[in-house]
Amino acid sequence: MARRNGCVIGCLVAVVVGVGLLVLLLFGVGKIADVADKTLVDPKVYEAVKAGDSETEVRGKLPSGETFVKQALKEGGPAVPAGSACAWYLSDSGDTDTVFRFCFKDGKLAEKAEYRLK
Repeated sequence: MARRNGCVIGCLVAVVVGVGLLVLLLFGVGKIADVADKTLVDPKVYEAVKAGDSETEVRGKLPSGETFVKQALKEGGPAVPAGSACAWYLSDSGDTDTVFRFCFKDGKLAEKAEYRLK
């Protein structure tokens, strides 16, 4: 009888661990989809906007950019213009090493920069 109980307990532990791993996998896939949805920008959008364009108009063409990878995208880029607020995105061209940075000041696009992620 003790042997049978040990087998049942072992099977239950295996099921619980398996379900836990599945939940973690789904969570990871969800996070990747979240990053893609909030940080990928078409290079055509980057090319289309120009310094001096309205901040509202430019931000309307961009995703939110608010993800856990935002800090990593900031590293290795040019200095942020004084007094501006910037947003960082990844290119969706398939080259995920390209970062697009848009900096806004006084309600206008002050500067845009493209650089390689380090």
